[in-house]
Amino acid sequence: MKCEKLKTNKIDDTVPYMMPFLLLGTDYLAILTAQKIAMYLRQHIRVFSIYYSMPDVPNMYFYFLVPIVFIAFLYNSHIYVNRMPFWEVIQKIFYAVVLSMMVCIMLMYFGHIAGGVSRLYVALSGMTAFAFLCIFRYILKKILFKFNILSEPIIIIGAGKTAELVVRQFSNDTGFGVKVVGFIDDSPVSDDLPKQYPVLGKFSEAESIIKETGVKTIIIAAPGLEKYKLLELVDKIQPLVKDLSFVPDLIGIPVGNIEIQRLYDAKIMMLRVSNNMSRWYNKLLKRTSDVLFGNIIFILFVPVLLIIAIAIKKDSDGTVFYNAKRIGKNDKEFTCYKFRTMYEDADDILRKYLQENPVVLNEWKTYRKIKGYDPRVTKVGRWLRKYSLDELPQIINVIKGDMSIVGPRPYLPTERQSMGNHLNTIKENLPGITGLWQVSGRNEVSFTDRLLMDTWYIQNWSIWIDIVLIYKTVFVVLYKKGAY
Repeated sequence: MKCEKLKTNKIDDTVPYMMPFLLLGTDYLAILTAQKIAMYLRQHIRVFSIYYSMPDVPNMYFYFLVPIVFIAFLYNSHIYVNRMPFWEVIQKIFYAVVLSMMVCIMLMYFGHIAGGVSRLYVALSGMTAFAFLCIFRYILKKILFKFNILSEPIIIIGAGKTAELVVRQFSNDTGFGVKVVGFIDDSPVSDDLPKQYPVLGKFSEAESIIKETGVKTIIIAAPGLEKYKLLELVDKIQPLVKDLSFVPDLIGIPVGNIEIQRLYDAKIMMLRVSNNMSRWYNKLLKRTSDVLFGNIIFILFVPVLLIIAIAIKKDSDGTVFYNAKRIGKNDKEFTCYKFRTMYEDADDILRKYLQENPVVLNEWKTYRKIKGYDPRVTKVGRWLRKYSLDELPQIINVIKGDMSIVGPRPYLPTERQSMGNHLNTIKENLPGITGLWQVSGRNEVSFTDRLLMDTWYIQNWSIWIDIVLIYKTVFVVLYKKGAY
């Protein structure tokens, strides 16, 4: 399908400009709803205290000042005009809500109504505002994108493996909401993309294709393109579009902590990558959160730990715990606590089973796990593994300081040789009960991919990534994804 066929179906370039206004209206309704819910909770549910009669909040504050403050900070975070991953949107909403609540408190103070407003109401307003802003946006975008309404039309220049990654990200993330009109490439490398989308033409035809289709958002996903060709391409199409993005030939480097520095006189751009894990305040923050939440989880799950211990003891002979050595921070070995899920002679059972099953032997070499039936695992052990309950005792490791709640996988000492250069990065950090590998397939992820994921996590660490991974872990465990 060539670009000539699209002449009669030129993109309506007014459609993308409607999205910010629709999002703004949705956010306004979300903020009003949050205030109403917070007021109801404070008055009628008796949250943490006796019945409280809320004084009348002036309409000026309720319907105008408070929403304007929230929307101003939301606008400043660029979530109305930039399409970005939904988790990044949630992060920006969180920061905007915190700053907005601080300003609203100041407005109430200077407006002489702060004394009559409950502090609990203010706290509830912040929490409900964050929740409803996220929920309303998510529902709105789900509806719009399901029916292909107000999607941003884009053309991707390049139809190779990089373009496949870009399209996959767009397809799996509600935050973007884009519609791929087609691709421009001289000779597409991808086998799948030309089957799903039209190839509109060659690189040399990019300028005319963009003019004819009216598409205002272009992504150059051809990192192998020669420098002079890339510059020539940018010079030709940038005046014709609203947004132009390109994927540089830097795939695999840390992206979470990159800052752009512009050297205007030299006409160059520098990318600065921060090592967040090396900052003392981030180490303190991570350790403090581990100790706080580790103790809370331990106290809440003590009855569960006791019930599981009794079930293991009754199911098979042997100890309740399986205490094994793992590689810890600074390459020091530590004892990792887990509930025993295998028979005591598991090593002998494994050796015999692999000798009798060559197919399983190849699987073991790739994943260091056995998919499906594993003769080493007890009846109770199978149930514990499905819900990752066998790892609950690792909370003790977290409290002791041997592990973190989120971190790289705790590797076996015998795996040192197989870890290669990844060991240098991984050993500088505490292993975690959960991590990127846990929410990305668990046991279905190959050993090599686990190493790549753990290295990526460390290089891109932020407290927000930890929060996201903990949230995702809950659903992965509940749905038993990748568990055996």
